[in-house]
Amino acid sequence: MQRIITPPRIGWQAKVEAYGMTFHTIDGEVYWDETAYYSFSSSEIDELEAATGELHEMCLAAAEHVITNRLYDRLQIPPMAVPLIERSWENDEPSILGRFDLVYDGHSPPKMLEYNADTPTALLEAGVIQWFWLKERFPDADQFNSIHEKLISGWQELTQYINGTLYFSCVKDSAEDLGNLEYLRDTALQAGLQTEQAFMEDIGYDSLNSQYLDSDDNVVGSMFKLYPWEWLMSEYFGRYLEKSGLTLIEPAWKMILSNKAILPILWELNPRHPNLLEASFDADHFRDNFVSKPFLSREGANINVHRNGLITGHEGSYAGKGTIYQELAAMPAFDGNYPVIGSWLICGEPAGIGIREDRSEVTTNNSRFVPHLFR
Repeated sequence: MQRIITPPRIGWQAKVEAYGMTFHTIDGEVYWDETAYYSFSSSEIDELEAATGELHEMCLAAAEHVITNRLYDRLQIPPMAVPLIERSWENDEPSILGRFDLVYDGHSPPKMLEYNADTPTALLEAGVIQWFWLKERFPDADQFNSIHEKLISGWQELTQYINGTLYFSCVKDSAEDLGNLEYLRDTALQAGLQTEQAFMEDIGYDSLNSQYLDSDDNVVGSMFKLYPWEWLMSEYFGRYLEKSGLTLIEPAWKMILSNKAILPILWELNPRHPNLLEASFDADHFRDNFVSKPFLSREGANINVHRNGLITGHEGSYAGKGTIYQELAAMPAFDGNYPVIGSWLICGEPAGIGIREDRSEVTTNNSRFVPHLFR
């Protein structure tokens, strides 16, 4: 595993915009960064793929453990969500995607930082943008990336679960979410599904007929959402989800795996597993050199790094809720850049990686996306 400096393509902004990436620059800072790339050996890619598959199996077993033993209080899952979770698990409601965030240096086994199981983004960058970068810059190299093909075949497999038109929804004010959503919708169209796009703010509820409706009063029977389950559960219309029979992707059982409280449970079930970092619910479990994380934080918010008696904090709006404590990972640094490998699952199969890097050890919304290849 190496980080290699390389000149960006002339007119790269227009090139990525042509494939739907309008958010290549965020707040004046480059987000899609092709001034460098990460190079792997084929054996390193094999190791990442194998670890991703094994972590997926462990996570499914952990979800079943939580449901069977009704450990919802440990995850602070509200009672209203439990029937949705259990019904979706019993009915084997399908998942289309998820992303493990891994720390890896090419020498030690990949270790799981967390699982973005509900609303993972950086999919367009991983599946499309870095692929076309590779084909233009290094056509003789390869890339761990079958995301696009697996999405199309995955949607075809999910057809039996979809009730009529499949809606794709996110909030109105996020260009990044919309870019990822439109890419996913495009793959569903290529799979032969009938789709519509509707913003979450424009979806209403018909209490007389117990149905959700779009802005044209069409029934919304199936939806892929880039909108967190915990937000749905805290909102007024969320109380009608079970009664409505709305099919949601990702399914409700993903509430268990998108919650960072699953990390100590994974460690309890698989102690000293080489792909896991030690984790605990106990604030006194670690004396030093650990990370504290809220159960439901995103984009690095409210994560605190405890090292040598000092605390480096990251602000956010997720404080005051449940917290887990995780062993401080030995993050590799390449010229002062800390990479985190996002390893994708599509319909339960490892499908490729995307790399985010930052000058900080904590990945945030503005951390750069850097392409990769292997030979």
